Order: sequence, then structure tokens, then C-alpha cells
Amino acid sequence: MSEAFTLDPKETALLFIEYQNEFTTEGGKLHGAVKECMEKTNMLENSKKLMDAAREAGCTIIHAPIAFEKGHNEIADKPYGILAGVKEGEAFTAGEWGSEFCDTMKPKDGDKIVKGKTGLCSFYSTNLDFLLRHGKISNVVIGGFLTNCCVESSMRSAYEHGFKVYTLKDGSSATAVAAHDNAFEHDFGMFSIPTTCDDVIKSLKSNQ
Repeated sequence: MSEAFTLDPKETALLFIEYQNEFTTEGGKLHGAVKECMEKTNMLENSKKLMDAAREAGCTIIHAPIAFEKGHNEIADKPYGILAGVKEGEAFTAGEWGSEFCDTMKPKDGDKIVKGKTGLCSFYSTNLDFLLRHGKISNVVIGGFLTNCCVESSMRSAYEHGFKVYTLKDGSSATAVAAHDNAFEHDFGMFSIPTTCDDVIKSLKSNQ
């Protein structure tokens, strides 16, 4: 159980990273890789519950999708690491089903969508910092895919940018349960306050 805290909805943004069919949905090119961890953390259902509660409380809801034009020319000709697999598998191609938001986490009117994400960090080359600053946001709550990749990169940047960062232990997923658990056990406490979706909901209610 994480320590109790209170979040002011007017100063709080929920950053949901890559809740797209490629990860979340049967038939997605990367769904098989994250399915076990998703089921263990129940992250999709938890994220939906939190999103709805945060939206109702008056928080800023921000979605950070990743997408590439056909051919993935945004990625180097000879990539390595995780982006090599994305390019080779033609994952997250703009305009295709795999890059669309999953039904559970579709944006609603009033939500904000990060533009320009073609890398791992949700801040780099995007308008995310602009959205947060203009929304007068102090607190950023982060969940999504992958725990030890885009979530971690975004968490570190948010910390460096001076935001108070919260990360969702049961609202994130990796390609292995061990990788997810290891990230939270050894890394996330240095750059964020690891917490749960229910604890964030309670923190919002305690402010009312």
C-alpha cells in the first residue's frame, strides 16, 4: 500500500501512453508479448476506471499514441533495439487498426492528444510539455506501455522537467512480468511515487 496523498484535480494530468490496439487487443502485433503482464496487473480495466474517475473529478486527460507513416521512414534505415522490431514488424502504422486507440481507452471530448510521438519518451519531439504548462499542471500520473520503455522514459523526463510524478503499478505493462516488477522495485522510486489506480482515485476524492 502506498502512502496516502492528495491530488488537486485542477493541477493534475493523467498521461496514458500507447493504449493502442497493437498492444491492448487480440490481433495486435505486440499483444502477445504484453498479454501476460496485462492480465497479471489487470492494467486495462484499472486504467479505464481511473480515467473515468479522473475525468469526472476534473483532471486533465492526456493520451500519448505512437504512430509512423507507412514504411516507417521516421526510424533509421538500420535501427537497433526496440525500434528495430517496430520497423521490421511495421507496427503502429498510421491510419491502420493497430495504431488506433483501443475501445476501452478511446479519448473523449475535452481530452488532449500528444502529437509527434515517434520515439520512446512522450516529451521528446512532441507537444506534451506545452500541453502541461498551458494547463498549469503540477502533478503527472503515468500509465501505459511499456513499463520499462516508454513509461520509464516519460517518467524520467517528467521528473527532470520539474513535475511531481506518480506511476501506476497496476496501470502499466511490459513484455515480461519480471521486467515490470523489476522496474518498479529498483528504478521507479528514484523518479516518481509508485502507486496504484485506486490510490489515485482516493487521492482525488479526498480533495473534494
